[in-house]
Amino acid sequence: MEAAYLAVARFRKPHGLKGEAVVWVLTDDPDEVFVTGRLLTPVDEAGTPVGEALEIERTRPFHRAWLVKFKGIEDRGVLEQWDQMLLGVPKAELKPLGEGEFYEHDVPGSSVVVDGEVIGEATGLMDIPGGKLLCVDVDGKEVMVPFRDPILIGVDRVARRVEIDPPPGLLDL
Repeated sequence: MEAAYLAVARFRKPHGLKGEAVVWVLTDDPDEVFVTGRLLTPVDEAGTPVGEALEIERTRPFHRAWLVKFKGIEDRGVLEQWDQMLLGVPKAELKPLGEGEFYEHDVPGSSVVVDGEVIGEATGLMDIPGGKLLCVDVDGKEVMVPFRDPILIGVDRVARRVEIDPPPGLLDL
């Protein structure tokens, strides 16, 4: 069963003294998601609400993150308790996925395929400065593969399958 809410941001830290928060963006459409009046709901990794919705009072891009001021939060004290909290939006409020698009939460648990052969199972994606790494369990050994062209061939959400074309030796590291 798919989650009713999708995480669109992860709280990083308070900013200043008047209740602004720095959040990492987890959506490709931050300009459409982080708008005044939008309700963001604390959610767990499965997309289940774990707290009351928070209304965005104002927001703006900030370096590689976003600054968000929530209505009713006037000092950093409340924010200091949010440690890496995920913030979600009802899936129905987000634009539908286009052809070939997928949600990051679709990847863990997918079969990882090389040349038509299943080599392991995706355990997750890891953010690094240069992009993302696909974490793959190959016979009990964790292998990390760059999650980008030309290595990433495609992700099939329905079949729960990630196809890759790693360079020789990458899976042996």
